[in-house]
Amino acid sequence: MAKNSPKQKNKSYSNIGFNTPVPEHPSLNEVYEDTPFSEAFWTYLNYVILNIFGWFRDLLRNARIENRKGSAENNPPGFVPLYQSYESFYTRNVYQRIADCFNRPIGSVPGGTLDLLERVTDDYNWSFNFTGDKVKTINLGSYNYLGFANNSGQIAENVINSIKTSGVSAASAAQECGTLTQHRKLESLLAEFLGTEDAIAFGMGFATNALNIPTLVGKGCLILSDELNHTSLVLGSRLSGAVIKVYKHNDMIHLEKLLRDYIVSGQPRTHRPWRKILIIVEGVYSMEGSLCKLPELIELKKKYKAFLYLDEAHSIGAMGSRGRGVVDYWKCDVNDVDILMGTFTKSFAAAGGYIAGKKELIDHIRIASHAQTYAVSMSPPVVEQVISVLNLLIDENEEHEGRQKINQLAWNTHYFRQRLTKMGFIVYGHPHSPVVPALLYSPSKIAAFNREMLKRGVAVVTVGFPATPLVLGRVRFCLSASHTKEMLDEVLKHAEEVGDLLNMRKSKLNPKRPFHETEL
Repeated sequence: MAKNSPKQKNKSYSNIGFNTPVPEHPSLNEVYEDTPFSEAFWTYLNYVILNIFGWFRDLLRNARIENRKGSAENNPPGFVPLYQSYESFYTRNVYQRIADCFNRPIGSVPGGTLDLLERVTDDYNWSFNFTGDKVKTINLGSYNYLGFANNSGQIAENVINSIKTSGVSAASAAQECGTLTQHRKLESLLAEFLGTEDAIAFGMGFATNALNIPTLVGKGCLILSDELNHTSLVLGSRLSGAVIKVYKHNDMIHLEKLLRDYIVSGQPRTHRPWRKILIIVEGVYSMEGSLCKLPELIELKKKYKAFLYLDEAHSIGAMGSRGRGVVDYWKCDVNDVDILMGTFTKSFAAAGGYIAGKKELIDHIRIASHAQTYAVSMSPPVVEQVISVLNLLIDENEEHEGRQKINQLAWNTHYFRQRLTKMGFIVYGHPHSPVVPALLYSPSKIAAFNREMLKRGVAVVTVGFPATPLVLGRVRFCLSASHTKEMLDEVLKHAEEVGDLLNMRKSKLNPKRPFHETEL
């Protein structure tokens, strides 16, 4: 049975009059305010206390005074440990204390609102029991950027009809019998939408990076990777066998220095020229809310004759006046980016990923990629979901649904980020990024903010170490075209209340102001 949280009532939301086009002039301004000394001090002290109590409790567990509830590794002598001892220690004594804030199961589509399955624990988060109730919340935790995560409407009907005609699985790899007419149609539409010669689709976004980077570079090649790149990019780079060098996030001076130094020195030992140099970046960095500096990256890659691999997982559909990602946002020539990668799990509300570029590049991937040889092709209903969304986005009529969704997300992003910043929260990232991180710092605040917002009917994602640096725990608001102004106002009012409760509004750049004084 679904129920409303104490402060979440059944409401009718509307966005009439609150929809404006995407700003025509890209912004170069990104804000990363320094951590207040007091917050850094108390956060470190917090971790010290947690570690002291953790070591004491481990001592009690080893003495069998306290029951051990977590897994214990008792490898025979000489065997390699399966995990690092501190990693397990951290999970037992820090993460487990706030485990109720993570991996919450849901009972609805992740739209502007969602239903959380209510659960309780009687052993301090080691196990959970479902009550049978659902809690209706405003959803600020899903990557549903364009609001297409629906189980009703024309797109849902198209998906259901595709099951009747094509089934639920291709039941074969693409290189065998798994390439259907729908797959070719999807790839053709992708190439048209992105403005490239060709494109290829895969059933899993993570594997699109991890299994295809090794087909592009190998031994004798150099990869220059942004320090905040996603794990799938890191794994793909490592599997390739290429030499990997990491540059500071979005630091073009450091990147150019590495390019220059390693071109001069050449390959290790032999000092021969590199076979290829590949720069790997993301369009939108989902933990920081930042954008890659694409114009400068293109300039550098041309200057040093490198190749550019752009992961648009969080930017395709969500950035640019036509929803074509950061290439569209920065008004760059798509032909200046050698490899365009993206996923269907965010703006398209589906699953899978793609790579687009020159036809000869795509032909090579079709033959050489393990994802084409050993993995089952995209499920036909998932393909139909992506095709239906692409048809809407390709239509550039301002009055039609696709363009309305893009404009709504742009308006929501500007409105929410600006008001949150003016209220005195320390907000990271780019002003046009739909991912809005607000700093919490301490692990105790990470848990408290998550729980307090849920009490008020708002579902958010809070993140801490090791996903972020130790003192930079944060809440990550993910905006969507399905959010209305009323929803965002409600979230901001609750954030103000919880922010005061936790002493979060400590920005020196934007002194604390009440919500009603921040109207745009």
